[in-house]
Amino acid sequence: MRYASIRLGLQQRVLPSYRAPFFDTLAARCDGGLSVFAGKPRPDEMIESGKTLEVAQLWPARNLHLFKGQFYLCWQIGWRRWLTAWQPDALILEANPRYLHVPWMSRWMHRRGRPVIGWGLGAPPAAGMFSKWRERSRRSFLAGFDVLITYSRQGADEYRRMGFPQERIFVAPNAVSPRPGWKLPERPPGFTGRPVILFVGRLQARKRVDLLIRACAALQNKFSPILWIVGGGPAQPELEALAKQVYPQAQFLGPRYGADLAALFKQADLFVLPGTGGLAVQEAMAYGLPVAVAEADGTQSELVRSENGWMLPPGDLNALIAVLAQALSDPARLRQMGRCSYQIVADEINLEHMVEVFQSALNFARRPENARASCG
Repeated sequence: MRYASIRLGLQQRVLPSYRAPFFDTLAARCDGGLSVFAGKPRPDEMIESGKTLEVAQLWPARNLHLFKGQFYLCWQIGWRRWLTAWQPDALILEANPRYLHVPWMSRWMHRRGRPVIGWGLGAPPAAGMFSKWRERSRRSFLAGFDVLITYSRQGADEYRRMGFPQERIFVAPNAVSPRPGWKLPERPPGFTGRPVILFVGRLQARKRVDLLIRACAALQNKFSPILWIVGGGPAQPELEALAKQVYPQAQFLGPRYGADLAALFKQADLFVLPGTGGLAVQEAMAYGLPVAVAEADGTQSELVRSENGWMLPPGDLNALIAVLAQALSDPARLRQMGRCSYQIVADEINLEHMVEVFQSALNFARRPENARASCG
């Protein structure tokens, strides 16, 4: 399916390199083209930012970063010039109220009778000081969109709780890889040696790789698992020092990509993400790996189910140890869970399906009867 001569605009605070395939795939469906408006991350964020797109166009923004932590705000300079030059028929914006320019961009589009789609994680209940004011502010912010796209059913429920119409919410499970173009890797029903546990990701404190190292140390007498840690980052020296102290068998393999990374996925027995983030989960599942993933913002709930893995309480070492012991005690069941992982990615959660949901949301938003004036 292609759009009929639609010029699509899409705003991002930054352009992470892992999003480039999605934007290019979406652009290929737009006869009028896709222009992405994105700026650069702060140096301390250590986000691998994409510099070019192959099909979509990239219009650089200048990000003005205000404050830090829970008070962080952002204003993207150049948005009006971009919209004026590109003149999109429809616009996709990040549904994040910390981005102060987003309501201005939405109003610019609506004054010209063009639809605006918000793309966000959800709207968790506000807590603490000024929570009621923040709730009202969030409702007002969300009212500026014609349609919302979120990664998970949890996010959709949160938007509904904020009063956004259910029929205008679309769920596009987060995906960074296409449907696997290979057969399910064959693995023996039992372990041929020591089981292999794999982590792939940026080595940051929030990934909680320290918990994984300690959990493997707790299981070394019974299972003595091989632990492969793939990736680099600021926490690596600290993690290597911890491993040397409690689990010297842990292997830090550095960043791996392409065929090198695929080979590790095929040799592993279990993929574990003990902290937040983790776009490698979908990729691990595409190679037939069961997964154990920490509960975070709900985006992983579409991927991780009882038939293919475990959701871990965040920061709970004892729970992680228990899950690893359960997984490694029954390799035959582990293989079956891996087959389920592969099927989920092949059938449901992949780049192609994510693009299809965005297409459906755009088609809905562009129908005259669904114009913003019809929201009531």
